[in-house]
Amino acid sequence: MPTIVFIEPDGQQREIAANVGQSVMEVAVQHGVRGIDADCGGACSCATCHGYIDAAWQERIAPADDVEVDMLGFAYLREETSRLTCQIIVTDSMDGLLIRLPSSQA
Repeated sequence: MPTIVFIEPDGQQREIAANVGQSVMEVAVQHGVRGIDADCGGACSCATCHGYIDAAWQERIAPADDVEVDMLGFAYLREETSRLTCQIIVTDSMDGLLIRLPSSQA
């Protein structure tokens, strides 16, 4: 079971064991991670599950598709490493994936 590391907006680090096949957003919501609103429930239609993927992981996870890239246009405080966590599906090779969450999903 891979562990996903979330850095919440207040700087608190949360390490959570994730089930393969879940989205990173589902993992966060199920464990009460602060900073993931997930208003659309994972339909890639709101950008409130936005997070920053650690640079070391950028090439190790599947890239964003066109729909995600378009929706990221609505993300608050978007950065080059921004992704929608509802679109990242957990695999065994993601053990230690580090995601920093923005100060707001507004």
